Amino acid sequence: MSWTVKPSRTQKIESRTEPYLTEEAKAKYEKDLIPRYPERRGALLPILHDLQHHERCVSHQAMVEVAQFLQITPGEVLDTVSFYEEFHVEPVGRHVVAVCQSVACEACGHAAVLDHLKDKLGIDEHETTPDGKITLLALECLGACEKAPCMLRNDELVGPLTPDQAARLVDELE
Repeated sequence: MSWTVKPSRTQKIESRTEPYLTEEAKAKYEKDLIPRYPERRGALLPILHDLQHHERCVSHQAMVEVAQFLQITPGEVLDTVSFYEEFHVEPVGRHVVAVCQSVACEACGHAAVLDHLKDKLGIDEHETTPDGKITLLALECLGACEKAPCMLRNDELVGPLTPDQAARLVDELE
């Protein structure tokens, strides 16, 4: 069997005229973040978290800008972004609901919670509602087995949950 490769030569990378890393952001990182690490690359995760929070994604253009700022390769930034589930290269909804699907949550009924939310929102996991309001994710483990089944509602960990409780929590999102 042969390997099929992606046509990377013809791939178009969306870009915008204004930078993701503004001069103000760079100055803030230089003052508050870079000194906390023995090497500049140590600030990679905090900068990516900041971008994900403000832009709702870490675009390819942003990855190149971060690489230049930290004096590392864009590949190193891409490796990090693609490794962690909380980073997205496409914008997520204004709210992110992430249902845990660890072994403990599976044993306690995470599938019913996830299925109920998929039906309620009319989307599948790793999709965003048409209005851009909510992205529904299924993540491997949230590290809260004592709250199984649980989910993240934006940055808030909630659980244990029934399907109806999960739906009510989603309804509360503006």
